Parts: sequence; C-alpha cells; structure tokens
Amino acid sequence: MRMLFPGPSIHSPGQRSRLLKSIQAIDPSIIAIDSVWVHLVHSTSEASTSLLSTPSEPPAQILSTLLSYGEDFTLPETRHRVQELLSLPIGSRIPNGFMVGSRPGTLPSWSSKASDIARICQLSDHVARIERIGLYLFTTADGGQKTINFEWLNTIGHLVHDRMTQVCLPSLLSSQMAKDNQGLERKLLKSVQIFKAEANGDQSHNLDFARSQLQTANWELGLALASDEIDYLANAFTSDTTKKGISRRNPTDVELFMFAQVNSEHCRHKIFNANWTLDNVAQDHTLFGMIRNTHDKQPAHTLSAYHDNAAVVEGPTAPRFALYRNTSKEALHLQSYSSQLEPMPYIIKVETHNHPTAVSPYEGAATGSGGEIRDEGAVGRGSKPKAGLAGFSVSNLRIPGHIQPWETEDFGKPTHIASSLDIMLEGPLGSSAYNNEFGRPGLCGYFRTFAQRVPALVPRTSLPSGPMSEVRGFHKPIMIAGGMGNVRPEFIQKRKLRPNSRIVILGGPGMLIGLGGGAASSIQSGASSVELDFASVQRENAEVERRCQEVIDCCVNLPHDLNPIDSIHDVGAGGLSNALPELVHDSGLGGKFELRDINIDDQTMSPMEIWCNESQERYVIGLSPNDEALATFEAIARRERCPYSVVGITTEAQELIVTDRFFNNTPVHLSMDTLFGKPPKINRSSRTDRAPRSPIDFILHLRPGVTVRDAVEESVNRVLRLPSVGSKSFLITIGDRSVTGLVTRDQMIGRYQVPVADVAVTRTTYGFDVITGEAMAMGERSPLSLICASSSARMAVAESLTNLIASDISSLQHVKLSANWMCSANHGNEGARLFEAVKAIGMEFCTELGISIPVGKDSMSMKMKWQQDGQEKEVTSPLSLIVTAFSEVNSIEHTWTPELKATSTPSVLVLVDLSRGKHRLGGSAIAQVFNQLGDVAPDVDHVAYLKSFIDGCVKLHRHSDQPVLAYHDRSDGGLLVTCLEMSFAGHVGIDLDLDFATNAQDVLGQLFNEEAGGVFQCLESSVVTLVNEFVKAGLPPSCIQVVGQVLGHVDGADQTISIRRRQGREEIWSSTRSKLQSIWSETSYHMQAIRDHAECAREEFDQIANLEDPGLFYSLSSPMTFDLCKSSLNDRPKVAILRDQGVNGHLEMAFAFTTAGFNAIDVHMTDIITGQVDLSLFRGLVAVGGFSYGDVLGSGSGWSKSILLHESTKSQFANFFKRGDTFVLGVCNGCQMLTNLAEILPMNTESEGSSQLISKVWPRMKANKSRRFEARVTMVNVPANELNARSVFLRSLQGSSLPIAVSHGEGRVDFSHHQVNTPTLLPAMQYIDRVKGQPTESYPANPNGSVYGITGFHAADGRILALMPHPERVITTESNSWVSDEIRRQCGRVGPWFKMFEDCRTWCG
Repeated sequence: MRMLFPGPSIHSPGQRSRLLKSIQAIDPSIIAIDSVWVHLVHSTSEASTSLLSTPSEPPAQILSTLLSYGEDFTLPETRHRVQELLSLPIGSRIPNGFMVGSRPGTLPSWSSKASDIARICQLSDHVARIERIGLYLFTTADGGQKTINFEWLNTIGHLVHDRMTQVCLPSLLSSQMAKDNQGLERKLLKSVQIFKAEANGDQSHNLDFARSQLQTANWELGLALASDEIDYLANAFTSDTTKKGISRRNPTDVELFMFAQVNSEHCRHKIFNANWTLDNVAQDHTLFGMIRNTHDKQPAHTLSAYHDNAAVVEGPTAPRFALYRNTSKEALHLQSYSSQLEPMPYIIKVETHNHPTAVSPYEGAATGSGGEIRDEGAVGRGSKPKAGLAGFSVSNLRIPGHIQPWETEDFGKPTHIASSLDIMLEGPLGSSAYNNEFGRPGLCGYFRTFAQRVPALVPRTSLPSGPMSEVRGFHKPIMIAGGMGNVRPEFIQKRKLRPNSRIVILGGPGMLIGLGGGAASSIQSGASSVELDFASVQRENAEVERRCQEVIDCCVNLPHDLNPIDSIHDVGAGGLSNALPELVHDSGLGGKFELRDINIDDQTMSPMEIWCNESQERYVIGLSPNDEALATFEAIARRERCPYSVVGITTEAQELIVTDRFFNNTPVHLSMDTLFGKPPKINRSSRTDRAPRSPIDFILHLRPGVTVRDAVEESVNRVLRLPSVGSKSFLITIGDRSVTGLVTRDQMIGRYQVPVADVAVTRTTYGFDVITGEAMAMGERSPLSLICASSSARMAVAESLTNLIASDISSLQHVKLSANWMCSANHGNEGARLFEAVKAIGMEFCTELGISIPVGKDSMSMKMKWQQDGQEKEVTSPLSLIVTAFSEVNSIEHTWTPELKATSTPSVLVLVDLSRGKHRLGGSAIAQVFNQLGDVAPDVDHVAYLKSFIDGCVKLHRHSDQPVLAYHDRSDGGLLVTCLEMSFAGHVGIDLDLDFATNAQDVLGQLFNEEAGGVFQCLESSVVTLVNEFVKAGLPPSCIQVVGQVLGHVDGADQTISIRRRQGREEIWSSTRSKLQSIWSETSYHMQAIRDHAECAREEFDQIANLEDPGLFYSLSSPMTFDLCKSSLNDRPKVAILRDQGVNGHLEMAFAFTTAGFNAIDVHMTDIITGQVDLSLFRGLVAVGGFSYGDVLGSGSGWSKSILLHESTKSQFANFFKRGDTFVLGVCNGCQMLTNLAEILPMNTESEGSSQLISKVWPRMKANKSRRFEARVTMVNVPANELNARSVFLRSLQGSSLPIAVSHGEGRVDFSHHQVNTPTLLPAMQYIDRVKGQPTESYPANPNGSVYGITGFHAADGRILALMPHPERVITTESNSWVSDEIRRQCGRVGPWFKMFEDCRTWCG
C-alpha cells in the first residue's frame, strides 16, 4: 500500500525565480512556478496503512515527526493545490503541473537513508520504504489549463530532473511507479547469435558471420571494441580448440560487455602500451615505458608504483592517532583513542572523469572525486584518504551579459553535452559536495578555459585553396580528481588470495547507472548515442562511502595478522565485471560468483546490467579463508551499518563462473586467459609535421598610436578577467578545507583570505609537536602544446615544482609526480605530439631533475564531434599534461605564501627568472585574451637552473634568518599578475621598477610572459642572503634581479600599484589595489551570482573595495597559557565521542579531548540503541560534525530522531543531560542534532532565579542564506555574559574576538517557531564584522545569515554547548589558515581555541 504526504519546498524564492526564467525562455506562457516535495510511503500491510494514516496512532505520529523538516517558501495558493491534488487517485492528471519521480525499479540514495531512519525510529514493522517526489505547479498567463504531454516535458525536463535516474510525468505517479519494486518484470539474459542456423560447417564462413554479428553488438551495446578485438572474440567462440568455459557457443551479452570494459582503452591503456612508428621510423620505447623510466632511474622513497590503485611513498615516523584493537575478539564498542609511533607512508593518486562530467557535470564530477577517494582507500590491504584536489579545463564560459572579447565566436556544442558555463556552475559543486560529505578537505586545483580557432595541419596530399583552420578547445572537458592518503606499512602490499577465500562486496547497492563508462570514456564524445552517453554516467552517495571507509579503518587498526582484508579493490570503470575478475586474477586464481547474492536496488535489471553497472561506493574484498575473518568483518560492518554481501569464493581453477539461481543459468563461464589474454599488441604510427603558427602582434588588436600606458591598461583589464588568471573564490568556498584538523595550508591565505596559495600542506598526524607533513601542488600549460608539445610538458612539470617549493619539502629527490595525459590521439599528428611530450619528460627532463612519476592516467579520446544545422562540427582538445607534484614536508611551520608583509624597514620584490631574460609569449594568457596563439612557447631551456632553484629554496626554508617574507611562482598572467596577487593578499602597494624598452609590444612581453620562475619578498638587507643561497646552489646571478619595492600599508587608504621604467624612474602605468582586485574577482563574482544567492555574491564582491576592513584579527580578553595533560589514560575522565552513520569529524574531536586530558572513547549510535553502551559510564558526551544520514530529513534530524523516537535511548540521553556532573558539546552536525533534542535538555537559570525551557528559547537550524555550503574562516566573538561566565568551555574566552573555521550548509539559526522577533537566549558565540567588531548579519562575515550573528548557545547553565563553527579543527597554531605574529609568539604551537578543551578538563577536576 502506498500513501502520499506533503513535504517542504524544493526551491528557495531565488532558486524558484531562476527556474522560472529558464522555463520562460522555452515557454513564455508560464508566468509562475512553485515546487514542493511529496513523500510516497510504502507501508508493509493494510493494517499498517491504517495506523500510519490515523493521526492519533503512535506510528502516524512518528512518521509525521520524521517528515517535518525543511522550509516552506510556497506561493499563496500552492498548499491548497497540493492538498487537492493529494486527495485524487494515484495516476490522476496534474492540473497545470507535473511530477519528477524515481525511475521505476530504482531506489535513490535519499530514499534508502530516509528508510534507514524510519527503521531505526521503530517503524520497521510499518514502513517498507519512503520515497520523495518533486511536484511542480505553474500558472499560465491566461489563467487557463495547459495541456502537459511528454513532448512538452522533454523540452523543460533537463531543468528539473536527472534523466538517468528520474522521470518527468504529467500525472500523479504512473501505473509502473505505483508498483512495488518486487512486482516489476526482470529482464532476461541475452546471447549474441554468432552461428547461422543453417551453417554448413564452413569455418571461414562462420567466422565472417561471427565477426559481423559481433560488430553489430559492438555498436548497439556501445562496447568500443577495436577490429582486432572483434577478431579475437570471434576466434575464441568459434574455434575448435576448446578452452574452459568456451566450446563453440554463442557469447552472452554479459561476457561481451565485461570483455569490452576489462579491455577498454580506459582500463588497459592500449595507446600508452602500443608500439610507435614516427615518420616511418620505429621507436624504441612505448609511452608507458618512458614514464616507467623515471621510476627506474629514481626509485628512492617510492614503496609501491604502477601495480595498485595508487602509488605509495615513504613518510616520516610519527604518532599515528587511531582506535587500536589488540585482538579481533576485543569488543568494538568502548574503544579508546590513542597514539602509536610508527612510519607514516603516504598515498598519491590523480584521476580523470572527463566524459561523465561533459554529459552530467554535477554527477560526473562528484563520482570522479568519489572514485578517486576509493582508489586512496583501496591500496594494499586497506588505506585511508586524507586530502583532495580538483581541476577543470573547459572551453570559453561566455557568461550571459559578460561575454569577453576573446569569446565572441560561438563554436556551438552537441545538444546533450553540457556547456562550459554549466560544467563550471555544476561540476565543482559535485566534486566539492562529495569531498565535504565524505570528510576529505579539498585543498588545491586549477581552472582553465580555452577555445580558439587556429591554423590546422594541412595534409601532404591536399592542395588547399586557402588557409585551413580548426577549433581547439575543451568542449570535452578535463575533470581532475586527486589527492593523498595514508597506509600502514604492514598493509602496503596485498596478500595473495588463497583458494576458497570469501569474496565480499562492501558498499551500496547496484542500480542501472554508469553502464559502460569504461568504454564510453574511450571513444570521442558524440560518436556514441545520446542514450549510451547518459547511461555511462554514475550517481553518487558519499555517505555510504563514508561508512565503507569506517569499516576499512577499523580493519586496518587491527594487528597485521588479524586484519580480515587480504586484498581490496575499488569498483570503478566496468563495475563488478572488471573489479571481481581483477581481484581474483591478481592472485592467479579463478572465481565462482552468484549473481543474486549481489545487493541491488533495481530488481528489473538484466544479468548484464547487474554484473556490469558502475554503481558507486563499492569495494570488492578478498577475506582470509577462515571463519574468524568473516566474523570479524561482519561485526564491523554491522556496527557501521554498512551494506555488504558475500558473493563468491576464489577457485584454484582459473575460470570465471557467474551463476544465476533466479533464471537457473550461467551468464558467464570463461577462462581467465580468454578475458585477460590480450589481442595482438597495437601499433601506432604518426608523422611529426606541425601546423603553421604566426608570431604574436598585440598592436593589431589595439587602436593606432596606442600609448604604452593604454596598452598596459587594456591588457590588464583583459588578463585579470581570464578565468585561468582571475580569482577562483567561487570554486573554493564551497569546499570544506578544515575537516580532519590536519590542514596547515589551504588555498585562502592571509588576514584577507585571498585564494592565491601555491601549495597545499597537511600535517603528518595529530600532535602539537608534529611538524612534518605532506605537500601537493599542480602544474599545467595545455595551450603551449599547440605550439610545442615538449615545451608544454616541461613547463607543466616546472610549474608544479615552482608551486610545490612554497612548502619546505625534504628534497627534490623526495618529489613524486602524477602525470595525467589528455589528447585526441587519432586527430591529425597528435600522436606524434603525444610521443614528443612523453619522451621529453620521461626520458629527459624528469630523469635530469632526479624525480619520478610513479602514478598517472591517460584519456585519449579528447574530441567532441556533432552535427549542427546540417554541418559536421568538431572541437579537439589541446594535448594536455596535468602534473601534480607531491612531497614529504620537513616543517609545516616554514610554508611560504604570496601574502606581502608590511614591514618597518624597506622590503623589495626579487624575481628569479629561470629563462634569463626571455619573453616568449606563445600560449600565454595575454595571447589568449587577444585571440592569438603565437609561434614560440616558453620553455625550460636549462634543467640545471630549475634544479638549482629548487635546491636554493630548500636551503632558504631552513635558513636561520628566514629571509623570505613572501613567495609566489610566475605562471598564468606573468610577472605583473604574480606581483598583483601578492598585493591583493597583503593589501599593500607595490612599485615595480623594470628595464623597459620604449615600445608597447616589448613592455607587454616583459610584464606578461609566463617563463618559469618566482617572485620573493625580502627585506632590502636580506637580498644578499637570498642571492647567495641561490648562487651557492648553482643558479647564475644573472637570473636574479630586484624588480620593485613593497609599499607600506596605510589604514583607510587604498594601495597604489605602479610600474616605472628604471631609467629615470618614469611611471608608465599605475592603478589601485582595490580596483585591480575587483577586476580580478569579477569572473568569480558573476559565476557566484548565477549559481548561488545574487545578493550574497554582491555583498562579498563589494567588500573588496572596503578600505576600512582590517581583515582577520585576534583580540583576546587575557593572555593564553596552556598546561598539556600528561596523566595516564586510566586517571582521565571518560568522554564519549558520539557518532552516527555519515559523520566525519570524530578523529580531530577525539584528539582535542585526548590532548586536554580525557579518555576519549568511540561510541556509535548502534552501541547505544542496541544496549551495548550505557551513557552513565561517561562524564562527557560530544556530538561531532559531518553529514549524518547525508542530511536526509534535515541536517542532524535523522540522528536526533533516532534518539527521540526510541524510548529507551531517549531516556538514557535525558538522564545523562540531567546529571549535574556531566558536560555536552555539539559541533556543526552535532549542533544541529542537539537543537532537535531541545525538549530533553535542562533549563538555563537566569540571574534573578527564573528559568526557561530550552525548547522555548533555542533556535532551529535552517539552510544558509546563500543556499550553498559555506567553508570559510570567519570572525566570532565570545560575549561576556552570565552563561559564558559559567560555561564549561568558554569562560576563559569570554570577551575575546578571534577567527574560527566554518563549514556547513545549514547553519542559519531560526527562531520563527517561537513567534518572537527578538531571541531571548544569551548567545554563546556570534559572528562579527571585521570593521567594528560587532555582531553582524552581513555576508560573508556571517556566512549563513543567522540573526544577530548567533552561532552558539548554551543549556543546563553552561554545561551543554552547541556550536556551528569548528574549534576542534583549529586547536594547533598551524591548522589556522591565518594567525597573527603576536599569537604565534604568545601561544607557540597551541592555538587559542584549545583553551575551550582545557577549560572543560579543569571543570571536571
């Protein structure tokens, strides 16, 4: 039985307005639209239906409580229309409206989480499933009824639904959607008929027919098989030579689809393993062989390369903080957190997810990050992701109303592929959201736009009548997802599985999504059908992946011999059809699997779809072949509520057998040789001819007689608006950058939080005295490859290193690179360009530098082809090498940033120019904004200079005088942009003083060339020290020159930026910092205004020109001193670190309390609900941050309702709260959870003795005003009031104002349910503006729009504290994005926020 219940609004007023405009562009007759959620509840029986529909019955009351969440923004008549509609029979037409629901047979992640909550809240006997349907109601201009049909819905459907997992319908559910999943018809196993019924025994005739049939299947199924692979399969299935599993039979569609995925270019990297011939000369090396050469020449410090999901690199020995168990029989609950000294190797991996991001930007980028996270978690016998990165290359944005001069030509696009603008509006949200929910900080990346018509290579046989051109750009985008993690030394290598090892799938269910992604990404976009392109895109569920990771963490925290995991693989391209065969094949074994033991949520799926879909958040695991291993694993998974299924065993016979007990057949029976035995190695040939290129001439694009000043002005105005140069703020503030508490350098730097950091740095592990770490930085110079591929590759590596060296790396030999290659290998002579680039760095550049490339990825189908207006169109991506450099860090305290410092004695800017005065502009930002390419690209002509530069920087990091005050590499935009970004970060002026020629062309060349190098700020008195260190390292003095002075900061005055000709000190151009920074931020502002809340975007943009803004500051009410506890664990008060499924902030919180002197104990809600843990054992309870239940049914709501709607659990919490000797802290998601427990929280006593019920004064938490996840460093004040004076946590901090990390999507306090305009509670903490230091509601100082800036509040007279910001993440000095010099001197390595936890320990006695 099914019932419908109304829900909250889908869209905010701003989002609704944008949706209406988009629909009106298609159908102007629509004048208003509204949207609400409707819940479809599947009851277990007719009796349950009666109970759930009777308001007085307890099940109905529980259900009503669960479905009360969100906000109501509906238009005046909407609720009445919804009630009328829900009274109609299912299947009724919706007057002037339509609905968006799940595709029949599919269970969305929202539904599975909501159903989980219902079961935990004692509705398991009554509710089988809860779904959510989007109901859209509109009004027409004439007030009449509009006929809604599928043709009309198809025109607007892309605005409101995901066509792969959802359907748009004009009626209130369809007959199919009204059915239960189990009642739908299951699809059958298919075979491809490769034998003619009338076959006469002629073998060659049969072989030809088999090839023809397989070729047809190849196209229909989108297999992307090459002709030699089709021949291989035809021979395999028609040969008289019988292999195990093959005896002259028809292959099943499961076998063919699996073979295509396992042997796709995506999985097998055929081009990189091919034999190459250039200009008819056979080459000695494969592409992969040349990459491996770097590791062969420099294997030092690499522990694992090329044969696992990620590479492993040596790290320092440090105190690893975790939950350790001595035996597998030791209880999972009541485990204490502790540190254990051991080596800390780190993992590096960078992936691409280009094709899915082109088709569905949000999901493509989200699952790109999710897949890479799984790579980091599936190394050896289990590992742990730590920090992430993301990057995007797209064609021109062409922002409506703001199309730039270099974007005027519209190159078009295929209709089913997203535009560059849509990719950059949605893709970064997907990537960030996944990282946020999983709990991995996103710390660096890149963003490039490029699309240009350039001269094409003229084939030798053609005689063109005129110049030939082609469009080069990123219509097929690059989406980079990468990061680093950790693995325990004893688990780096996978164990060989033994026969009869149980094979487990850990993670979410299979669904009909991501089908054929491996093959689809191996062909040029547009070459397959629209349906296959959409089918190949996966969908994400980060909360399930978080649960999987908790299972893996628990397993690897066991001793070496007790970890039940022998081998683990992530499920990626090809789904189970690739992962399971690989898992067993790696151990030289076969496997037998039962298809119906696989957990699926779409019962209609065919055997092929079950076996081959690429549903995310899954791992395949080989357990040790004993019952104890299985029992250990199952106990862990059940406690974490993580889905798993035992699907088969390994076999000594090297056969792959997949049975299907439902249909009583065998979809797969192949020998491993047939599946993994490769067709003949491919051969590639190409020529080295190059397309013609023309010199750059800026004067042609400027008015006649232009002055140097005007030329610089025009160039600056254009270059600063180019996305690769301008602010990336809109990409950064949506991503959590403080989670884990181990981040010591993120993208935002300085007291003004400007996004210009060169490098990302993390601490090795938790500890105030742990100063070692890891660093990562990126480099890419794709446009250069259109001029010279080898220059582009060398410059990409150089950029990654000049970025990385902002951190105190151990040495150049410790640096490891990931190389991600993108090109259209079959386009023209692009193959030769690819070979040239790989050879340049694999055989020459990197080996001369002494660095290796132990990991990487390639994508060889970077072309978009389509038909438009009857014409064939294509856009081909430039050959692109995206380099990510990683290194161990000697000291996290010595990281340089671009923030210029105002000094009491004169300071200067020093340029280290590794080109020794060359000004090559080919492929530069200034060339692009004048719609030119150029004929000569910048390059690293002297490898020794780059090596000496890195070695010199290593010495300067460790110099006793610390002469470097600021550093920024020279890259996109050249010297001028480098210096301007340093000025933006520090809000100080600069006076550049250069040896200029007199003509504009040469001046622009000097200011905007992008040759490798870097700019340093140092005191005038330290210049000699700086120069001497570089000269001692081998760098010629001619590479080093002073290029300007740093001007002082004057409060309330703008900062001057000027450029002078050194001869005569003649000023050739000047401007102000605020004006230039506003131009630099303009593109980011426009993107933010379109995507988020336009008013908030404008407030933030206007803040750039606020000359009164002092930036972040510290104003402490009293000096800080700390006494770090050294007592033994048994003498410490016990604090429960409480978590539920989906939370991710428990480790940093446990460390904060452990270091303050507590015995921090891991407590999962499972432990309490099942009665295994009693809260009476504890002195304190801490609800940590994260995304419990993926924020389904409201942030923190599922967590709190699992307490309130479970009587014994509710009673236990209420009794704990009442005890006068207990304390409670709820942070972020924990704060949201606590606000929902207000009814059982003890009252606050006011000064006159009266008291108020917490439920009458505490707020509810709502979505941020910006309607976006906000990750920022903001100023807060701890007001001096009577509650803070009694506070367990804040009494020493009251009266203080200081920065703190904020990361949340629903942090706006709302008191509307109290029917009062003014809150009556005394705030524990408030957001303040930086100018007056007063509580504020202005964005972004107040990141969520909370009234009076309230972001913290007490109960129980200060024993219970709920906060949205994250003090636990910033308890060390270096984990703060910015700290004043005064605080560093006063506090040392312990940050002011640690005082909260120390005060709590003092309160406990």
